[in-house]
Amino acid sequence: MKLGVFMSDFKTGSDVLNRLSAEKLGIILVGNGIYHATVKDTGKASSILDKSANFYVLAEDLESRGFNSSNVDSRVKVVTYGDVVDLMFNDYEKVIWI
Repeated sequence: MKLGVFMSDFKTGSDVLNRLSAEKLGIILVGNGIYHATVKDTGKASSILDKSANFYVLAEDLESRGFNSSNVDSRVKVVTYGDVVDLMFNDYEKVIWI
């Protein structure tokens, strides 16, 4: 199964994410979930990026929180709302929100 996961929180949800497995897993970071994609002052990003998955972050949510693509870890692709719609309809059979 090809599973797309919307992650909108920074402090919760990683326990659920760690239990998920799929033939193709895509994690779309939105809302406060975008903080997983940003590189911290220490030069490190969130440990969820170590999971075997395709990572995406919504550009509009990055910008509304004062970040841009230069603040994003290289493992994460910055996408727009239109890109998210394409991912949902073309790349992932099932979509969940955590």
